[in-house]
Amino acid sequence: MPKNPLLKKVLVIGSGPIVIGQGAEFDYSGTQAVQSLIEEGLEVVLVNSNPATIMTDRETAHKVYIEPLTEQYIKKIIEREKPDGLLPTLGGQTALNLAVRLAEEGFLKKNRIALLGCEVETIKQAEDRKLFKELMIQIGEPVPDSTIIHSLEEALKFADKIGYPVIVRPAFTLGGTGGGIAANEEELIKFAQSGLSASPINQCLVEKSIAGLKEIEFEVMRDQLDRCIIVCHMENFDPVGIHTGDSIVFAPCLTLNDRELQMLRSSALKIIRSLKIAGGCNVQYALDSRTQEYYVIEVNPRVSRSSALASKATGYPIAKMAAKIAIGLNLDEIKNPITKNTYACFEPALDYIVTKIPRWPFDKFETANRHLGTQMKATGEVMSLARNLEESLLKSVRSLELKVDHIELDELKTLSPIDLKNRLIKADDRRLFVIGESLRRGFSIEEIFKLTHIDLFFLKKIHHIISIENELKKNPLTQDLLRKAKKYGLADSAIARFTNVTEDEVREKRHELNIRPVFK
Repeated sequence: MPKNPLLKKVLVIGSGPIVIGQGAEFDYSGTQAVQSLIEEGLEVVLVNSNPATIMTDRETAHKVYIEPLTEQYIKKIIEREKPDGLLPTLGGQTALNLAVRLAEEGFLKKNRIALLGCEVETIKQAEDRKLFKELMIQIGEPVPDSTIIHSLEEALKFADKIGYPVIVRPAFTLGGTGGGIAANEEELIKFAQSGLSASPINQCLVEKSIAGLKEIEFEVMRDQLDRCIIVCHMENFDPVGIHTGDSIVFAPCLTLNDRELQMLRSSALKIIRSLKIAGGCNVQYALDSRTQEYYVIEVNPRVSRSSALASKATGYPIAKMAAKIAIGLNLDEIKNPITKNTYACFEPALDYIVTKIPRWPFDKFETANRHLGTQMKATGEVMSLARNLEESLLKSVRSLELKVDHIELDELKTLSPIDLKNRLIKADDRRLFVIGESLRRGFSIEEIFKLTHIDLFFLKKIHHIISIENELKKNPLTQDLLRKAKKYGLADSAIARFTNVTEDEVREKRHELNIRPVFK
């Protein structure tokens, strides 16, 4: 199917301001989308309130408006530019919320503007917690025991009925804003009030806590002919209970067996088809590997923060493909601009490990609450690729710009075993380093698992890194040991520190033995 011939000019709503707790990856997606539409011969008008973005460069779109992302300003731009279509699925939650309001009050219909990428009903079904729950039940997808609340009294009544802890998830908000896990009535009052206040429709979902289960994400694409592909599946290092934007994430999924992977894959395809999304979609699951039961947590009916990660991890430009699908093209008509010889209907395959670690602003806001929960606090993230998990993880650690080269923080070395145990239970931004320090102090993998619910597979990989560190401390730096340390990602500076030599000496020895980096 060729692109919609009625579309000549398209208005793209951008990412809005960069706010703590809302990653800035939508600039990446929005810029991709604009380029994609221009490639198809369309005139593109962009509106974004944030001048510190690539998408607001004059060269990016034909016309760029740096204005507040409010109904008032969007209406003025539409009346002035008279676009044929509005693309809201590449600017995050703010763009979706604006599109819903403009459509519901009849402004888009009055000005004969097509809503591209998804229908208003699709946005509502995915973002309105009540409608989403009803749809999941209708198509036979499991969701946790929950209720929709519009008042504090309703929240307290539900919690009294099913017991604590419960999770509060506000509707139509960004990064889990306003929500959280309530372990008692006092915390529920706090999260219910903040969640209802944050939700533009004064609505929250309160559900029985499923914290501790594995959290899995699928990035899915669908075209107008109902063809779907899985672009990428990702597994969170942290279990359910910590926002996926605040969790370390690995791609592809590493601890699922084939049955579990196919079960969730089939579910993700069913969900995107039921929502009739034309473009990209992110589906999040909680999985209990003991029983192989799962729950659908939520769906983002748009290119999300995770989509930027999936794009970079796989080489599949999700935002570009989603923009082309939104204007009428189908997966088998779009060439992948990265491979240049395969079409968008081919699913990427990874033969490497991708690691994402969030970047938090706590080095600048030292008095802020560092505790991590269902409300996102990260401002960005780093990503690395390698042939094994240990190397991939250590590459990301060194990319964080925290002046560390290993899973090691000096500030943790003075903590008592009790303090370490408490830090393992109550997650914050230093949890990975706390795990490393705990393993050095003799904590067993099983003990850390009971305190964190982080999968034993990941804990064993961190333990492997610490075991190599211990080998370096106790033995002379032989060729085999140096090669092993480099294979699993240890930096020259870390190896030098553990072997009491200089970094230059380590590098010279590597070069003598012809142990050098390679690029695949």
